[in-house]
Parts: sequence; C-alpha cells; structure tokens
Amino acid sequence: MTPKMSSMVRRYLAFDIETAKETLEDDWVLQRPLGITCAAAVSSDDQTPRLWYGVNKDGTPARQMSRQEVGKLVSFLVSQVTDGYTLVTWNGLGFDLDILAEESGAKSECQKLASEHVDLMFHVFCVKGFPVALDKAAMALRIPGKPAGVSGMLAPQLWKAGRHEEVLDYVAQDARITLQIAELCEKRRRFAWVTRKGAVSSMALPHGWLTVDQARRVPEPDTSWMTSPIARTRFTAWLDRTRRS
Repeated sequence: MTPKMSSMVRRYLAFDIETAKETLEDDWVLQRPLGITCAAAVSSDDQTPRLWYGVNKDGTPARQMSRQEVGKLVSFLVSQVTDGYTLVTWNGLGFDLDILAEESGAKSECQKLASEHVDLMFHVFCVKGFPVALDKAAMALRIPGKPAGVSGMLAPQLWKAGRHEEVLDYVAQDARITLQIAELCEKRRRFAWVTRKGAVSSMALPHGWLTVDQARRVPEPDTSWMTSPIARTRFTAWLDRTRRS
C-alpha cells in the first residue's frame, strides 16, 4: 500500500541527545549504558533550542542526567506529540530513542515515540539500503553544518572537561539541522546528500517523509552490490521487543 501523507503542514519537533561515555562509533552497543549528558529540541514554530542537562546540588552541570531528569525529558516529548507535533530525528530510532528508553526506564513510551516519529536517516536507509550522514545532507542542501571542532565522539570528552557550552551548542545545532532538512526536503519533495565520491545525489519524496512504521513497510531495496549490507534489524531490534518499562 502506498503511504499517504496528510495535506496539512506538519509541525515538527526535532530532537537530539549527547551521551556521557566515550565510545568508538562502531561498538557503542557493547559499551552500554552510555548515559546522557544533554539534549536539545527545536520546533517548526520556535527554533530557539530547548536544552536539558543534569544539574548538581550546587546548580552546576552534572556529569550526566539522572533517571528522573531523563524521565522528565521523555514526558516532555510525549506531551509535545500529544499536542500535535511530529517528532523528527536523524537516526533517533537506532540511537537517541533507544538510549532514552534505557536511561529513563520508560521503554514502552519511547518505543511508541520511536514507531510514530519521523527518522529521516531511517527513511533514506529503507529506500536506498545504506545510511547517510547528517553533515553530508546538510552540505548538499547548503544548510549550515555542525560547529567546528566538535563531534559526537568528542562531545563526551568536552563535557567531562567542563566545556559544557560547546557541547550544548553542538547538540542544539544538530537539532536545527535535522529540522531544516525535514522541512526543506518535504517542501521540495526531494532529499539530497553528498556521496563518498563528492557528487550530489538525491532521492524523491513523493509522499513526504515517512514515519518509522511507514518506512518499515517499504520493500527492501537491492543490496546485492554491497559487501556488507546493513540489516534493518540493526535499527529496529529494540523496538520489537516486548513493550515494558
């Protein structure tokens, strides 16, 4: 069945987190729990970032957010979706919301958020068979990219070193980029990114962005040309486990 998209303009809420533990990108699953230092959200009608981070008794930023603090963040996201926002992330299915479920203990709530939200990268992956990096999409779309000198792998080190503002700026910018990509590509009905060879490639979005539930129903693409194709379960496995907190 062809997915249908509402004729109404979506009100997006873009969301991103940074983790506390220093990890290698390929083996973060083996190093869980990672903890969350901070998070940011920006919306279609208010692009001033809303920020979250743990707070010590003296008011200074904590090493990581407590279970209660992360729980309040989950409650905020649930309330925003209830109010009509569409949650949008870049790899939120395979990372942010999975980590959020673990750190908050609100697994069923996070599974519902993940299933119903728009994960831009997962949509592209389901159609093309390979993931695309956020900065490669921003580059192709001429959207201001990530702050210089900071990356997702460096963020835990910087936070631990007390460079909190740099990490907060970084997580907020990731959320802004995600929101801009969501809105711009939905308006154009086309997504674009810079390939490994430096060329610009694109993908049609005839029905706009798909939710995770909708993207999962897209037929599997031909990945026979790949040496080590990625299975969809790499992103969805946690979503399919029994929903319980």
